[in-house]
Order: sequence, then structure tokens, then C-alpha cells
Amino acid sequence: DFRPEYLQLSALHERYAKVPRIALTATADQATRNEILQRLGLGEARVFLSSFDRPNIRYTVVEKDNAKKQLLGFLAGRQGQAGIVYCLSRKKVEETAEWLSAQGYPALPYHAGLPAPERAANQRRFLREEGLIMCATIAFGMGIDKPDVRFVAHLDLPRSIEGYYQETGRAGRDGQPAEAWMAYSVADLVQQRRFIDQSEAGAEVKRVATAKLDALLGLCETTGCRRQRLLGYFDEAAEPCGNCDTCLQPPQVRDATESARKALSCVFRTGSRFGAGHIVDVLTGKATDKVKEWQHDQVSTFGIGTELDDKGWRTLIRQLVAHGALAVDHERYGALTLTESARPLLRGEAAFTMRLDVATPKKGRNVGSARKAADWPEATGAEAELLGHLRAWRASTAKERNVPAYVIFHDATLRDIARSKPDSIEALGTISGVGDRKLEAYGEEIIGLIAEHA
Repeated sequence: DFRPEYLQLSALHERYAKVPRIALTATADQATRNEILQRLGLGEARVFLSSFDRPNIRYTVVEKDNAKKQLLGFLAGRQGQAGIVYCLSRKKVEETAEWLSAQGYPALPYHAGLPAPERAANQRRFLREEGLIMCATIAFGMGIDKPDVRFVAHLDLPRSIEGYYQETGRAGRDGQPAEAWMAYSVADLVQQRRFIDQSEAGAEVKRVATAKLDALLGLCETTGCRRQRLLGYFDEAAEPCGNCDTCLQPPQVRDATESARKALSCVFRTGSRFGAGHIVDVLTGKATDKVKEWQHDQVSTFGIGTELDDKGWRTLIRQLVAHGALAVDHERYGALTLTESARPLLRGEAAFTMRLDVATPKKGRNVGSARKAADWPEATGAEAELLGHLRAWRASTAKERNVPAYVIFHDATLRDIARSKPDSIEALGTISGVGDRKLEAYGEEIIGLIAEHA
């Protein structure tokens, strides 16, 4: 469905039978790998599979509640860092870029609808300048070679775990700490399901796309380690990572079986034709004009939901959708409907555990799944001041040579220089990332800069 033309690649081995072939992909679950082998006639080929783990990336998922304000909270203290903010629509991309710039975070838009020269110019600036944020649709990212992207934020739900993994994987390619932050809601789910249903793809492709979206919802709503769930999707076993929001601050859970039954019963008794807002009003006993118009103040579920507030009921309904007990019918303006999975809950044959909150990770570096916080100490005092001078020199040098800043030196190399303060060319040459050519090109300047600011 993404690129129908890819199916025509099967003609290659028929036309050029003796030409060796290798198929490469950054992200593919077992079903996709099998399809690659089948479609390209690679049945006898050997398969090489490396780990999907990116231990330096911290994963955080929050319930969407004023997404712009939440994004601003996430960005606090990240001025000067390069990042990508993914949005679903072109309009939202442009609005978000303009809004971020007004908030003091230099941002550029990128989407397929922009004139090609403007798109190319924005991409060039993002690659070469430091501290820029690119607000983009998924059109942005393929072939982006920028190792010092410190964060990737999603303001809308992606289509699948593969898409999420691929997009978040553009952060921290230099191996330094990076963050993947996402805000999502049931409205995002409705929108993505609408895209699937309105696609011209066949029924089987739509079924697979729906299953992939459900798997992503499971990742969003998990109470366990997100990295474990993410890697498990790609058939890779892992221990809890200690570097995602649910590991750093495990969410509180409670048995919500009775509340779930009330919510499901309310959906049924109001005719399975209303959205979450109306269901919450009925459960909490709000006699709104709409509730009275439909005489839902007379149904048995009116006012029985005293154990939760409005936000609590919305959270429960969202989790019932994520777990498949409720479905959202976008053709009827987001109406909630019961699924087969609701039956065991309504009959008392199954229990339901509710996640009470979406965890906010504690500040500071914590143990990652492969590296420790000690590997990434924060610069302070004179070291931080010297690091600032080194970055300013790098930016100036990169501009002068018309190359991206990381081509001069990666952030990790500058940090090591600021930490060790080498006082000779020989000492500078022992630092990782300073090869002979860079030593010859920049060595004297760096030693001079260190001496000037010692």
C-alpha cells in the first residue's frame, strides 16, 4: 500500500538471473521479512538480522491533553538541541513550526506540499545548523544523516510500531543520550483507522494495517517496560531497560473490572451511537441538554460512575479501546461500539486492570539497557563553559567550510575535549573522534582555544 511499485522489483531476478542481489531494510517484523523473501524470489537467501535495541534512546508516551503545552514542557531545558517533531498533517506541521519559533525554539517546516526549493533549503539548514527543530510529516527522514538529533517527538500517533521505531531511530545516532517522546489520544486512533478504511488497498492489507495499529496502541498503554514491548514486537527478547518512562516511574494500576463493566454497559444502553464525552456525561450523572434530549438521564447507567472523575473515565475508555473491548466507528463521528472482547467482561468472566496515570520520567540520567549514566556525565562549571566555546568554534568553522557541524567534530568528541583539556597536539590525538586528518586541520586551533579559556 505504501509503494505498490515495489512489487515490480520481482522482475529483476527474472531479467538478470545471474546478478547477485541483497535486500536491506532498517525495520521489518517477521511477516514483512517473509514477504520480502517471497516477493523478491529470495527463498534460498541467507538472512542476517541484527539487534533492534537502541539503548541510548529513552522512550516516553503521554496521554494527549493540550499537546502544545505538553510539548513545551518536554522541550524545557532543551534549547540549542536539534530535534524532529512529527505531525500527521501538513497544516499542523506549518502551525507547529511557527508556534515553536514564537516560543523561542527555532523551527522549520517540512512536508511534501512545500515547494521543492524551500524543502531542500530547510533540510540543508537542519543538517548544517545547530539547535534547529524540524517539524515534519513522515515525508522527512529518509536518508537524513544527522547523528546529533537529540530528540524525536510525535504529536500524533504513527501508523505502526515499525513507523514509530524508524522515526524515533533518527535520534541519537551518535550513541549519546536521546529521547523519543509521544503524545496520543483516542482521536488519533480514530484518524488512523479512517486512513486505513479509506485506503484503496485490499481487505488483507487493511487487516494487517489494523493489526499493526493495535500493536502500537498496546505499546502506548503497556504498564511494563516499553523497550521490552518494542523489541518483543520484532521477536527480540529483552530485560526491563531502566531507561523508559514506565521503568523510571512505574504507573499505578488498579483493578477496574467493575468500572469497565459500567462503561461497556453504558455504551450498550445508550445505543452504541455516541462518543466518549457523552458516555462520560451519562456515567457521571451530568444532565446535559444532549443527555436529556436522548432521555439518557433515564437509563440505568446514569450517574452510577461515582468512583472516577471525568478524566478517569476517559482514561478507562481509552484503555478499553486499546485493549479491543471497545471500537471507535469514525463513520459515525467517533461512536463507541462493543466488540466480541467486551462479552467476557460483561459476563464477569474476565478482569480488567486499569493504568491510573501515564508516568512522567524522573529527571536525570538513569541506567540504560546497555550503558550507564556514568558514561554520559553532564558538563558543569568551567567544563561547561569550555564546551560552549568549543561548540561556538565548531559552528563558525562549519559555516566557513559550508559543511554540517558534526562533520567537524561530534558532540561526544567536544565533550571529551572539554573534560580532558589536552595541552598538546599529542594529547589531543588520543581523544576518540580526533583522527590524523582532523588533528592536522584543527589541532592548533583547539589547543589555542583551550589555552585561552583555561
